[in-house]
Amino acid sequence: MRSKYLLGVLVILGALAYMIFGGLGQNLVYFLTPSEYLEAQAKYQNRPVRLGGLVKPGTVQYDKDRLELRFVLTDGVAEVPVFHKGTPPGMFKEGQGVVVEGRFQEGVFQGTNLLVKHSETYQPPKAGWTPEDVRKLIQEAK
Repeated sequence: MRSKYLLGVLVILGALAYMIFGGLGQNLVYFLTPSEYLEAQAKYQNRPVRLGGLVKPGTVQYDKDRLELRFVLTDGVAEVPVFHKGTPPGMFKEGQGVVVEGRFQEGVFQGTNLLVKHSETYQPPKAGWTPEDVRKLIQEAK
């Protein structure tokens, strides 16, 4: 009788361990760097991936009428041109860390979603600041 309970407890613990650690690998979010992409270009062609790096200064081109954003993503070693259709996030700027979801097609990364890294510090408005002061501070941060 005691061995049946022990066996039941082991089965339950094993199932819990599998759910916790087995599912963990599936939920981790990875991204490629431009260098990793260039090492195995054929492997990633026309497959959905995430590409991460820094927006190279001087490469951002945005057409407001067509909502087309073009820039170069770099990891400091390699560079990949990126094309994204849609409005960029408000905090998107040159030199900023970004992860782009999309596909490589004909040497250009066709982005479908932009994830922008932002500052981890929060600064509440100082006492006595007006909404206009806060708007100016936000505009200066962009």
